[in-house]
Formats: sequence, C-alpha cells, structure tokens
Amino acid sequence: MAQLDKLLSHLVPKGGIRMHLRADRKPWLDLRAGGTLDLLPNPLPGVMVEVLASDVIPPALKATWQNDGEVEFDYEMGGYVFRIRLAKDLANTQLDAEHLGPARTAAPTVPAPAVTPRVAPSAAPPPPPKAAPKAAAEAGPRNHPLAERLFAALLQAQGSDLHCTSKEPPLARVHGDMKELEGFPPLEPAPLLEMMEALASPNHWERFKSVRDADFAYAYEAGGCRLRVNYFMDRIGPGLVCRVIPNEIPDPDKLGLPDPVRRLCNLAKGLVLVTGPTGSGKSTTLAAILDLANQKRKDHILTIEDPIEFVHPRKGCLVNQREVGTHTETFKSGLRAALREDPDIVMVGEMRDLETIAIALETAVTGHLVFGTLHTSSAIGTIDRIVDQFPSDRQQQIRVMLADALKCVVSQTLLKKIGGGRIAALETLFISPAIANLIREGKNFQIPSAMQTGRSYGQRLMNDALVELIQAKKVEPMEAYLKCPDKESFIAACKRAGIPFDLRLGEVEG
Repeated sequence: MAQLDKLLSHLVPKGGIRMHLRADRKPWLDLRAGGTLDLLPNPLPGVMVEVLASDVIPPALKATWQNDGEVEFDYEMGGYVFRIRLAKDLANTQLDAEHLGPARTAAPTVPAPAVTPRVAPSAAPPPPPKAAPKAAAEAGPRNHPLAERLFAALLQAQGSDLHCTSKEPPLARVHGDMKELEGFPPLEPAPLLEMMEALASPNHWERFKSVRDADFAYAYEAGGCRLRVNYFMDRIGPGLVCRVIPNEIPDPDKLGLPDPVRRLCNLAKGLVLVTGPTGSGKSTTLAAILDLANQKRKDHILTIEDPIEFVHPRKGCLVNQREVGTHTETFKSGLRAALREDPDIVMVGEMRDLETIAIALETAVTGHLVFGTLHTSSAIGTIDRIVDQFPSDRQQQIRVMLADALKCVVSQTLLKKIGGGRIAALETLFISPAIANLIREGKNFQIPSAMQTGRSYGQRLMNDALVELIQAKKVEPMEAYLKCPDKESFIAACKRAGIPFDLRLGEVEG
C-alpha cells in the first residue's frame, strides 16, 4: 500500500475535490462545498512530499519526471480515479491530486481493493494482493539491503554507534571517535527514508511521521545483536542513530565491576542509582547487576525501559520487561502499575521527571529493590539533583526518605583505553549510617570527606578511580583529566600518586 493512499482515502469521504501537498505545510483539501480543510495537524517536510510522490509515479514516467521535473498521470485507489500532477519548484516537490470519479473497471457491487493502487485507465489491472506479504508488512520491521550493509560494516569496524544523516556518508563511533564507513556514498533523503520505514514497526513509523522522532529496538539477527535506534528530522532531512547492544548479557569481570558493586544484587530493598552522561555505559552496568540477581535469586524482576535493550532470559528469576510506548504509556504509569504486579526487583530505565522519581522512591521505601538511572556526573550531584526536583516545602521530607531508602550511587564515565577500546571509571557511594545522617541534615558537602574515610564500605571517589586506571597503564593521564568532573582535585590526586603531566602538551613529563 502506497503511503499516499492513506491521504487520498480521506479526499472523497470528507467532500474534497482536490488535495494539495507542499513542503513545510499541512496537507489540505479543496472542498466541494467551498473552502479548505487541513488533513494533518503537522506540516509535511519537503523530503516526505518527495517520497510520497516517487512512491506512485508509474515506471514509464520516471525518466520524464527526472528530466523535466513535471509529470501528470491518472491513479486508481479504492475504486476511484485521481489525476496526479507533480512539479518541482526550487528543489521542493509539489503534489496535487484531483478526484475524477469512480474507476471505470470497478464493478458496482464489488469495490476495488484499497490496497491495490495502479495507473488508470491505460494500465492492465494488477493481480490480487498476496496475503503473505501483507501479513509480513503488518507484523513489524523487515530487512533492507542498505541497512544490512550498514550494520555489517558497523560491526566489522567494531563500532558502538552508527550515524546516518541526509547528504552525508554514514559514520560510526569507534572507540569513542567518529569515523566514516568506507564504501558508502552520501545518503540521499529518499532512500534513507525508505530504509527507515523498512526497519520500523508500523506504530513507530506512524509516530515518526507525526512527531518527527522515534525510539525503538531492532533485532539484527545476522550480527547476533540488537540495536537501539533513534529516528529524527533536522534541517537537511531524515537521520538515524543506532547503538549496538550485544545479545549476551555483559560479564561483570570484563566490565571490571568491583565486588561491592556486584553485591548490590543481594539487597532485599532500597534504591540503587547508576548515573553518568549519555553513552557512559549505565545500561550495561545495570544489565550486569540484574543478571547476577537473575542467577542467584528466586524472585520476580520487572523492568521498565525505553526501549528494551538487553534481553534477560529466565534463570533463577521470573523476568518481565516492559517497553515505554509499546507496553506502557510512560515510565510513571509503568512504575505505578508495578506496585500491583508483585515485583521483588524493579528496574527503571530512566528517571526523567519529578513524578517518576517520587514513585521510585516510594517503591523503594515500601520494601522493594529499585534500580534506576540519572544523567548526573557525580554521586553527590545525584543526591542534589533528586532533592532539587521537589518543591522547597517537600525537600526535607525527601532528604529523610533518601537517607532511609538510598543504598548506593554508582557514577561512571567511559574513557579511551590504551591500545584500543574503552573502559569505565566508577565512583561508588555506599550509604553508611554516617552518610545517611549527612543526607538527612542536608550536609552533602561533607560527604566526600566521609567517603575518603569509609573505604571499608566500598567508597571510591572518581579521582581515585581515574588515578588507579592511570597507574595500571590502562588510560592516558590527559584522557582521565578531560573526563574528570573536578579537575583541580584530580591534579592534586595525581601529584600525591606521583603522576606528573604537562597540561599544555597533554603528555606525561620526563
């Protein structure tokens, strides 16, 4: 079914005689009774008009369209004939469709199938649509040759992310750096949109057309992985970003998770937060901890994600994974429903707003173990962020709840590893009785001192984690300096550890 058919199907029922599509305008109808009517709430980008047009041009007229920029033909859909006129104006495609009346070949008692558009009246009637392809199209995403080549090249380059932008060649993020994929020309908007439609499910594609962005997970079976996909529109045209998510659950040993972090899977209740900037590996760390719980416990794990990334099979625990937008409307609604689903462990993919944070905190206080993520750069900054989300008259109450419910904050950042690859540096704040009292009294500025004297609890400041990586010859000093949140104290920590380096040159001295 051509995408244009969805718009044309409204022309006759709404009393229209002509439909007009223009770049960056809402599609509209000229009504038989006079006046006009908007068909969609949002304007169509120019590239979308071009795609709708190219989808219905008869093969015999495509050369004329490319050479002259104007073409006119009759098009049959749903038992009616429409006169389609296309014209290019300053690289923007204009489409007009005029209702000519019932199709001549349509029998009066059996209307023509709406899913079988064809050129009329000169073209021969096409065969009836096959049931199998239609069912496949409705079932969800399908393979696309260009996508298969791009994904294969991404994995061959050992990239973590694929970036496809209109009028640019595809790029991959390899060990933190953006590199062009060899053998691919700049991507044109029309074929890029065609590939994007093939990869997305019908629901996600409709969302992209209506709000200009969409998030979902795509199973790339040939590569043995899943991809977290984002669609967007920018000033040039459509684009997408895909992040590689291995099918295998990450191994805590390979991630370098310390023992105190691994033991978080044994907690009976409380709130555990994994924080860091976008792309710092928060989801990977959480997946490793959840997998340890899945192996060791006999409980019910419930995750709320956007989209589902790592797939957890049943081991020792029953695991239910819900996706925002597919299985629940929002994080807030999914988390509120979780209280009635008898979970022992709840994982919230992202705590974005005040209500989600409040419900997660209440869930932890009522005896559940809750894991969540926040986009903060330090463990102490995470506590401030949570408290500051609430009105001033509730902040003291939230401090008391945090002091009782919060068990640990793991703040991490990814660094380029010497010899290739990337490695995570982890700051870990475990809530001891002394630190809980500081949170309750609002004395967060004293927490770093308490962490330095509480190493037996597993406390580790980010600067100490970075210094350890430098001493182990895993990370260059300048790379650690660029990623550390508190640069002055990092320089002091390096001097205490005997690691001098020249900030002007970015090289180790002597």
